[in-house]
Amino acid sequence: MRGGTSGTRIDSAVLDWLDGGPAPDRPVLRAAVKQTLGAVVAAAPGHSVEVRIPPFGAVQCVSGPRHGRGTPPNVVETDARTWLALVAGHTTWDAALATGALHASGTRSGEIARLLPLL
Repeated sequence: MRGGTSGTRIDSAVLDWLDGGPAPDRPVLRAAVKQTLGAVVAAAPGHSVEVRIPPFGAVQCVSGPRHGRGTPPNVVETDARTWLALVAGHTTWDAALATGALHASGTRSGEIARLLPLL
């Protein structure tokens, strides 16, 4: 396990994967996504932005107006590899947006970019 100043730790198999190594086992990947989503919620509690990393998890975070039913106005969605690359500082928010690997809608979704990288 390797970690950063935020106290967030990611299994070294995930970091090796981001560096071009073999894919980690699914439970390891799921744990890394869930742990990092939890770190985002801890850093920015609230309910105005929904962060989705299918199929592993989704959370609401960032203070502001609470979202109720239907599609939230502020959504960040990406795959697990892109999310973990953002968290670990292996890619940037702008680069992920430019490639289409990251989708961010709503005026508050950029709040997540300010939290990254977590490691």
